[in-house]
Amino acid sequence: MATENGRLLVCNCNQTMPLDSATGALAQGDGAPFIHSALCRSQLGNFRDAVAAGGPLTVCCTQEAPLFGEIGQEGGLDEEALTFVNIRERAGWSEEAAKAGPKIAALIAEASVAGAPTTQVSLSSDGICLVYGKDQSALDAARQLAARLDVTLLLKESAGIVPPALMDVPVFHGRITRSAGHLGAFEISVDDYAPANPASRDAFSFDRPRNGAVSKCDLILDLTGETPLFTGHDKRDGYFRPDPGDPVAVQKALFELSDMVGEFAKPRYVDFKPDLCAHSRSRKTGCSRCIDVCPAGAISSDGDVVAFDPYICGGCGACNSVCPTGAAHYAFPQTTTLIERLSVLMQSYADAGGRDAALFVHDPADGAAMIDMAARFGRGLPAHVIPFAVTQVTQIGLDFLAAAFAFGVGRVVLHAHPRKQEEIGGLAGQIGLAETVLTGLGFDSGRVELLIESDPDAVESRLWSMERSSGVSPRFFLPLGSKREIMDTALAQLRLAAPTPVDRIALPPGAPYGAVIVDVEACTLCLACVSACPASALLDNPESPQLSFVESSCVQCGLCRNTCPESAITLEPRINFLTAAKSPVVMKEEEPFHCVRCNKPFAAKSTIDRIVKTLAEKHSMFATPEAAQRLQMCEDCRVVDQFEAADNPMGGGARPMVRTTQDYTDGTVSDDDESIH
Repeated sequence: MATENGRLLVCNCNQTMPLDSATGALAQGDGAPFIHSALCRSQLGNFRDAVAAGGPLTVCCTQEAPLFGEIGQEGGLDEEALTFVNIRERAGWSEEAAKAGPKIAALIAEASVAGAPTTQVSLSSDGICLVYGKDQSALDAARQLAARLDVTLLLKESAGIVPPALMDVPVFHGRITRSAGHLGAFEISVDDYAPANPASRDAFSFDRPRNGAVSKCDLILDLTGETPLFTGHDKRDGYFRPDPGDPVAVQKALFELSDMVGEFAKPRYVDFKPDLCAHSRSRKTGCSRCIDVCPAGAISSDGDVVAFDPYICGGCGACNSVCPTGAAHYAFPQTTTLIERLSVLMQSYADAGGRDAALFVHDPADGAAMIDMAARFGRGLPAHVIPFAVTQVTQIGLDFLAAAFAFGVGRVVLHAHPRKQEEIGGLAGQIGLAETVLTGLGFDSGRVELLIESDPDAVESRLWSMERSSGVSPRFFLPLGSKREIMDTALAQLRLAAPTPVDRIALPPGAPYGAVIVDVEACTLCLACVSACPASALLDNPESPQLSFVESSCVQCGLCRNTCPESAITLEPRINFLTAAKSPVVMKEEEPFHCVRCNKPFAAKSTIDRIVKTLAEKHSMFATPEAAQRLQMCEDCRVVDQFEAADNPMGGGARPMVRTTQDYTDGTVSDDDESIH
């Protein structure tokens, strides 16, 4: 049988999976696929024949992927032409396996979606390693690593540590006060820095200490058991911080460290577009959502925009989740790829007769382990619960959630491990935003759930006990354009299928949609807000004093509010589904004031009247009626009038004539003449 990824090979894994329902769901023009029972063993010849036939292959088995990959390589099959799909743990090993046909069809179809390749950044390590500790275990670890790495030991405390007879590792005393960098480029500052005294006998003694010592290294092993040296330490490449009281964890860290020499590559998780960033304008701060949620400290303010350090970024995707403009765009994979996968998944599920889909969003590590344990030792996943793997659950935002419900998903469960508790603030905000939108459109509350759990039994219990929810009639769309455009499309499609398609929904503060409310009495039409707006939501009119607003473009960054000198602007978070939200709406306009000299319109009449009332005959520069009249002139006429006035402050007396040699020879001037020599 052929699929989007070429020929399909299905196996029931020694008849441990009832795939009768799946064969019907997978039946296409060329009929249902042949169901193998031992494709990786006695029927391996069928796989070899498929490889020999040429073309791409999709194998419904991930456990034996190394074996199939090796045979495919021997047969000349390109690695990209071989796709593996896990239908066993995710569908076949379940109490409801007999009903899982639509889900199996959906999982196989989803595997055909290939994302765009992700760019990478390079890191280099020469193996210079700092071991930072305060007891004997730190010395033991440093000496163990010394055979593979260039190791230095820094002891915060040295009591109880016996100096070795062979000083094969340099030992220093000190306390790290500052740390920065990443794999291959760490830099630390140390106070109380002192080298060990070579005459140390029964305990370490050190030379005279000094503060402010600076050192660089490629790797850091922190065995102090105290506060981590870095924010989001578990995501900092090259920084290892095992529990010093756990020998197994320490040895695992030493094993990994011993191979950290050479060139390394990591994905560039975030594709940052500074022209879309709404962080700041003219030293006024607007949006700082990404800075607030980044657990790794990889994002910092950099003038009008933010700066991303791809070497520190751990790829959690929280910035992508909360960014209202798409400036912080997750690229591993891109959101468009996720939504394409989701569209294919749900379309195949619906075509195969699936109903009441519950999407279980998880990461490839912790979430996949929950599924595996449930399949092997429990009830497995219910037939209507469809697993959906993403790089990090924290990358999910309103755009993805809105698309899921528009595609017919009835419920979404996002799984996170408890150790990521500090990273899910942005995700929780996006879930709250999605719940507000869903309830506003007439859906039942509680359709999006964040499941923070490390116990497979608890995860399984929740997935089986949660209420089944019917989705809307699917409205599929192509995820084209920017993040903002995709989100607009998803929300519009969701509204069209919603039980109560209202025109507007009030949103909580911090939402990326909304309007600006202008106090027309306080507004002076200075148009500072127009210059500050990074999304072109506030517009001026070159022909007349006018302020307009395009609600669909507003990202609620607050720069207009923070910039306004009259405090005339407030924000109103909301979603406006009406088409009028996509067109400019005049917020305030006035008749222009015409220059009293050339009649050119150059400002709002109320502004000029107010300036004249405030300054005319009251300020020294405008004390006379003639001077005060300049306030009513355009910028060109004001200069001309100033130079024509009798009291021109830049005017002077007649310029003396220049004397030349000829003047002296002709006798027309004398030495007492005041002309210029």
